Amino acid sequence: MRGGDAPGRPPAGAFGRVAVAGEERHCRFAGDAVELLDRPAYEAGARITGDAELAAVRLLAPVLPGKIVAVGLNYRAHAEELQMAVQAEPILFMKPPTAVIGPGETIVRPARSIQVDYEAELVLVVGRRCRDVPPAEAAAFVAGYTCGNDVTARDLQKVDGQWTRAKSFDTFCPLGPWIVPEAPPAEARVSALLDGA
Repeated sequence: MRGGDAPGRPPAGAFGRVAVAGEERHCRFAGDAVELLDRPAYEAGARITGDAELAAVRLLAPVLPGKIVAVGLNYRAHAEELQMAVQAEPILFMKPPTAVIGPGETIVRPARSIQVDYEAELVLVVGRRCRDVPPAEAAAFVAGYTCGNDVTARDLQKVDGQWTRAKSFDTFCPLGPWIVPEAPPAEARVSALLDGA
């Protein structure tokens, strides 16, 4: 299974990470050009240190998170599909940073699993350290939004009863292709293609 290849050109304002001339760099996209930065675009003081053509770079996971916090069973249809009850409180779980891969990279099925599932997700990127933030102030900590794939060894999830092992294998968190600073409109839909179809 492969993570998706990047579709088309990045939209205005998009930023992320690329590999260029053997180096991994933070960047901001500008049409067919890429502005190379000295730090993530969402950090104060990010400076342009070079440029490259979009066609000459390889897109990487747009962010290297310190931790990945996810919400499980957050929509009724998925809970029904898994024959699980919708909970009164959100079910939170974590994925390790070693699960992150970028666009087009291969998702590796663990030898001990025969049922690896994919789930297209909207990913919220937190750009600053925060704790106990009131809901009314939360948006100030959001750097942007990207696409994600919550890959799960579903058979191991059923065996274990909890989700850590089933969701934490290396390559089980494809992200990207880039981050956009504005939230998608409410009518936006998240979808996934399996092997391009």
